[in-house]
Amino acid sequence: SASKFMSLVLRHRPDTIGIELDAEGWVAVAELVEKSGGKLTDGLVRQIVRDNEKQRFALSEDGLDIRANQGHSVVVDLGLSAIKPPERLFHGTATRFIASIMDQGLKPGMRQFVHLSPDQETAIKVGQRHGKPVVLNVDAGALHSDGGSFYVSHNGVWLIGSVPARYLSVAD
Repeated sequence: SASKFMSLVLRHRPDTIGIELDAEGWVAVAELVEKSGGKLTDGLVRQIVRDNEKQRFALSEDGLDIRANQGHSVVVDLGLSAIKPPERLFHGTATRFIASIMDQGLKPGMRQFVHLSPDQETAIKVGQRHGKPVVLNVDAGALHSDGGSFYVSHNGVWLIGSVPARYLSVAD
């Protein structure tokens, strides 16, 4: 789909179509459309930004540039300031990953950050994408007190570099 294509290019592989993201992950909409090989039009890009349920993309204030809101495997500076998280956040995953996570903690893998959800319902939806879902409680208050830096993306996803296993428990 056009949305998946935009995710690939704006989060992971801008080089596949010969574009370069700036330091904050932005690229001109016109350049994205021009180099998409006919996969995108200006109208389609704007419709995807507007209608994407998960708000994966953002347009600049002048509407000329676009970027992904989070989920990058390429290093970008999203311009987010560290903020105090709620006492508890959640992480949805699949049951098959639990043993490894409880041993090693949550690591970002190919991404820049670990993604955390503000509520269990969202975490369940995330976990379902990977298999039989399970939700982990993240003791965000304690991790923050111990020096963890939390950020919140423009679409409400909480981000942190990693979560050591001692701050995790399986939700009821």
